[in-house]
Amino acid sequence: MKKVFIIIIALSSMIALPAQSHQLRTAITKVLFNKNSGNLEVMHRFYLHDTEHAVQMLFDKKADIRNSADTRELFANYVSNRFAIKPIDGEELKLTPVGHEIERIYFWVYQEVTAPKDLKGLSMIHNALRDIWTNQVNTVNVEGIGDLRTATFEGGIELLSVEFNNSRN
Repeated sequence: MKKVFIIIIALSSMIALPAQSHQLRTAITKVLFNKNSGNLEVMHRFYLHDTEHAVQMLFDKKADIRNSADTRELFANYVSNRFAIKPIDGEELKLTPVGHEIERIYFWVYQEVTAPKDLKGLSMIHNALRDIWTNQVNTVNVEGIGDLRTATFEGGIELLSVEFNNSRN
């Protein structure tokens, strides 16, 4: 009897894992100061499964991010319009779209801008998918200038800043 109970629990947890994995709703953005190009590069990574549901909620119930270039473009524009970045003591940076792609289980959106000089830090807004799912968590990692800095957008947080130690640039 005890073995049957353990098997039932094991099978239940295996069945529950795929359902829970679809509930994760997290995205990672890397902001990279590329010393070779002199650009600030932004790479947003979303789970493809989340984007499939999101485009149907945002654009059309028949929207298909896997098979429609138009839907992929719409979603990339949506992300670009919900992410903003600026020097702590400056104006918003005008990010240029570089492209987007599907890579295995991820949908990527790429942006860039010439990196500002003498930065003390960055302020950011990252509301992609947070306007449709209140439990969406967007994490931004800032790399290539001093130590790695991380900003996590969750709950009611709409604006976060990271500061740099300019002696290490």
